[in-house]
Amino acid sequence: MSDLQQGMDCPWFSSYDKGVPHDIVIPEGGLQNILDTAAETYGQREAIVFQNTHISYRELKELAEKLAASLRRRGVRPGDRVSIMLPNLPQTFIAFWGVMKAGAVAVMTNPLYMESELTHQIKDSGAKHLITLDIFWPKIAALREQLELDVCYVTRVRDALKFPLSWLQPFSARRQGTWVPVPFDGKEVVAWKDLFKTTERLSVEVTDAHETIALLQYTGGTTGLSKGAMLTHANLLANLTQLMAIIQQPPEKEHVFLALLPLFHVFGLTITLLLPARMAARVVPMPRYVPADMLEAFKKYQFTAFIGAPSVYISLLQQKNLAQYDLHHIIFCISGSAPMPVEWLKKFEEVTGTPITEGFGLTEASPVTHANPVFGKQKPGSIGVPVPGTLARIVDTEDGERVLAHNEIGELVIKGPQVMKGYWNRPEETARTIRDGWLYTGDIAYMDEEGYFYIVDRKKDLIIVGGYNVYPREIDEVLHTHPKIREAVTVGVNHRSRGETVKAYIVPEEGANLTVPEVVAFCRQKLASFKVPRLIEFREELPKTMVGKVLRRILREEELHKSDTEQDKEQLVPEETSKEEVSAPEAGIGEKEAKTQGEPEKTDGNA
Repeated sequence: MSDLQQGMDCPWFSSYDKGVPHDIVIPEGGLQNILDTAAETYGQREAIVFQNTHISYRELKELAEKLAASLRRRGVRPGDRVSIMLPNLPQTFIAFWGVMKAGAVAVMTNPLYMESELTHQIKDSGAKHLITLDIFWPKIAALREQLELDVCYVTRVRDALKFPLSWLQPFSARRQGTWVPVPFDGKEVVAWKDLFKTTERLSVEVTDAHETIALLQYTGGTTGLSKGAMLTHANLLANLTQLMAIIQQPPEKEHVFLALLPLFHVFGLTITLLLPARMAARVVPMPRYVPADMLEAFKKYQFTAFIGAPSVYISLLQQKNLAQYDLHHIIFCISGSAPMPVEWLKKFEEVTGTPITEGFGLTEASPVTHANPVFGKQKPGSIGVPVPGTLARIVDTEDGERVLAHNEIGELVIKGPQVMKGYWNRPEETARTIRDGWLYTGDIAYMDEEGYFYIVDRKKDLIIVGGYNVYPREIDEVLHTHPKIREAVTVGVNHRSRGETVKAYIVPEEGANLTVPEVVAFCRQKLASFKVPRLIEFREELPKTMVGKVLRRILREEELHKSDTEQDKEQLVPEETSKEEVSAPEAGIGEKEAKTQGEPEKTDGNA
């Protein structure tokens, strides 16, 4: 990268693990070359294991190429968008690689989208072909005219199984009431299994990986109407090369991944579909998270790579029978999608002997941009250092240009080969988000002297209380240290009697007798008085995305829709002032720096 060659100040280089390069070389060709290499070099290795089904890399390549040929025969051409609306099943892997082999663009679609979200994404992307699971067919059928789809390809869980499970599964589905009749006609509604009744195979060569879009990944889940991030073959190959550089695993090592993160999410796709293929690793997809099932899977498959959201790690550590399972076979762990409370990081390492590597990413960057050293110095609370070939700096939040010094708080901006081509059909938003090659993340952060970065908060989450800047994440971290609190999140609400106010939503530990005065007293011991929540609400659960990130937006919207009478019923915590507090706002960014125009839609938070 030219900036690196020109010697830009990169203090993080000295923090890299031994052997990690400063820059990377992006492989030539398209993403499908990864699958080809795995099939040619390690063809007999298992690529996917699902219940009684075992698919080798050689078989996966053949299935992908047969699917590509069938898609071509039904009208899919290079550059066409194909929506993949599936949970974590073997079909998801085959579908993605089949779309790549066809030279088309994958549009990973959340199966749990509401009708309005689904309609927006499919129509905005222009997808005319959709691959989905039978249980989602009623939703698709109700929207077919609006969606303007040419062909729907429908699979069933039984398609992922071998005999006798494939024979037994329909009976089980009927007994459970989950069997869905689908009107297959072979033209507009095509059975998945019929796509492989061919001897034809197709693999379209990618001639310009830097310009050819591989993935149209829609942002969203935390804010507003979603936008499609155009991720090219080169973007995704760059991120895989960066990840390979930091994990430093020899190719002959046979790794086993658990695919628990949703594959329709960019974090899950890159880390548990693309990365394992690059490593010729075995993947065990898990369609839904059941703690007991996951522990049994750990015992059966001896996972060497574990990637999950903080909520999964925390839930795992809370299992009463955890001590019965040996988790020391894990070689590396990655936590993403949200910050991991420090106390849980420590607990996991105590139990497994393996530290959790925290990092950072966003859809617009394929997604990983930062990570703590996998084997070296990890700093709890930090997102780590920029991955090889990536530049990062902190700029003034008002002008977006002045580069700030170490430990000064501003906006995190990123430049690297993994940064998206732009937003689909949104040139103005692209221009606001990417300026002179720098991706403006919308995150408030700082960098220390060793080049480690710390996320303070999202610009749009900043709370301004009486002129003071309050960062919700700081309060969240304090609340998470309370022994009776399982989960907590803080937002700024507009209270009619006192303006912007800090409100905490708390999920107590099971069976815990937790009171508002107890929470307030705890916070007052650890926070300046203007940061102490003035409103506290106990809940059984918090609204979250599919990858475990708390939806602050939903909580704020709930507050906006409250009537004055409802607000008046909430009791404000009495204010307490401290002699140590100054009368002017804290040093740092001010109110006008809380502008959010031009911020990218983030789906990953930490990654």
